[in-house]
Amino acid sequence: MRTLVATPTYNEAENVVPLVERVLVQSPEVEALVVDDASPDGTGDLVAKRMEEEPRLHLLRREGKLGLGSAYLAAFRYAIDHGFDRVVTMDCDFSHDPRYLPDLLAGMEEHDMMIGSRYIPGGGIANWPVHRRALSAFANAYTRFLLRMPVHDCTSGFRCYRVSTLLAVDPFAVRSSGYSFLYEMVYRVHRAGFRIGETPILFEDRVAGASKISRSEIWRAAWHVLGTALFPPKLPAREELSRR
Repeated sequence: MRTLVATPTYNEAENVVPLVERVLVQSPEVEALVVDDASPDGTGDLVAKRMEEEPRLHLLRREGKLGLGSAYLAAFRYAIDHGFDRVVTMDCDFSHDPRYLPDLLAGMEEHDMMIGSRYIPGGGIANWPVHRRALSAFANAYTRFLLRMPVHDCTSGFRCYRVSTLLAVDPFAVRSSGYSFLYEMVYRVHRAGFRIGETPILFEDRVAGASKISRSEIWRAAWHVLGTALFPPKLPAREELSRR
């Protein structure tokens, strides 16, 4: 099973090479893709230099800061076009530790999507102030309630999809390009009847650099969840799925 581990980057020069190196030692079947949004700190150049010695490392350079959701879509398209069986998404700041990759991939033997979860037994959050913990817990409770999903961590970006599942739920029709992209993808997979599993992770605050999420992005995500609940996205018809 060929697995692509994709990480979106913007100004992650301090983290990107150590992160991908730790990803690649997890399994010889794993390859890494960095989707860089024209980072002015030279993130893309560091990856390009490391690629000269590492054939399992790949780079997509984009023309500007185009958003998290569109970076995930670029990774999905790369995985589809290059014949990968599974695609993992994770942050570049070590808040998602590569040591959890084997557990995430093991769960794919019985599921179509796996989530690295902070909110199941064995999971947790380290180095966050009380207000961030409260906000994250509320966001997940809010999303689970409105979208009626049996998933404990709807907002985790550390997850694995079967490529066949992606083709079935049509991620390229997702209406958000920000952090709410994460909610809608779980919702689409759940509504389409696929199996979603969770494995515990300890989420740790970034090692270096600055957080990219803003208060306005949080509000947009909240409104997007409400809009999704009131006006559910249309999934591909069953007869269309059978042709894919």
